Parts: sequence; structure tokens; C-alpha cells
Amino acid sequence: MHKRAICESKQIGEGTMIWAFSHIMSGVTLGKNCNIGECVFIESGASVADNVTIKNGVQIWAGITIHDGVFIGPNVTFTNDKFPKSRIVPKSPLLTILEPGVSVGANATILPGIIIGKNAFVGAGAVVTRNLPANSLAIGNPARIIGRSPNAEQ
Repeated sequence: MHKRAICESKQIGEGTMIWAFSHIMSGVTLGKNCNIGECVFIESGASVADNVTIKNGVQIWAGITIHDGVFIGPNVTFTNDKFPKSRIVPKSPLLTILEPGVSVGANATILPGIIIGKNAFVGAGAVVTRNLPANSLAIGNPARIIGRSPNAEQ
């Protein structure tokens, strides 16, 4: 862990790297061999499995589960409240799940309560407003499936 990172969690897997100016809250589980870029924030109630890469400028909120081998590009935006309002916190966040092998391109936005299926690929800048099936390739705003993911199992 970089000396300028803040890590309040005790559940950090072996071989995981946390870069400068990132903040990992208590109660977060980070798996083995993850790479957490600069200026990443991971909130209590989020879970990150093994071999995950989270590039710079990403925030992972409560209710978000990231499975093994997921890649999250720079400045990807996650949300966990469909109707946010100042000073009103939902009783429980909507759950968002990224299944194993998912790749999310830079600056994509993932709305709350979404499941992105195994090995799916979300293009840069896409806005994901509904579930994506395994092995799909989705781009645009709103994201639409245009083909098969380059991550798809053969």
C-alpha cells in the first residue's frame, strides 16, 4: 500500500496493491492480487474479489459486488441510489453485480441494481441502464448490445 493511501479495512488479500490517494473504508473486502489505482474510493458494504483491476478515479459504493478477474477502466462511475436526494440515505442500497471476467471501459456509467453477466464487455462512455447478459458487448447511451464480447469464452 502506498504511504499516501488510507486503508481502514483489515480484509485485504495477499498481493493486492493500493496506490496513492485511494481510500478503502473499514468492512471492505478486497481479494488477492488486485490492483487499485490512484484516487479510488471503496465504501463499506462493497466487495471486490481476486485479480481485479480498478483504474484511477473510480468510486465503488455500498451494495456493489465485483467478482474475479474484472477490469474497471479509469473514471468509471457507479451509482447505488436510483433517486438520490441530499441528506436522505436509502435504507439499503440497490445491489449491483459484476460477474467474473467483466470489462468496463473508461468513463462508463453503471446505474444501480444492474447485473453485468460473465465476460461481458462495456465500451468506453457507455451508460448501462439494464442488465447485460454473459458474453455481450454493449456500447452507447443507453448501452445496447451490438455483439459478442472480446472476453467471451470460446
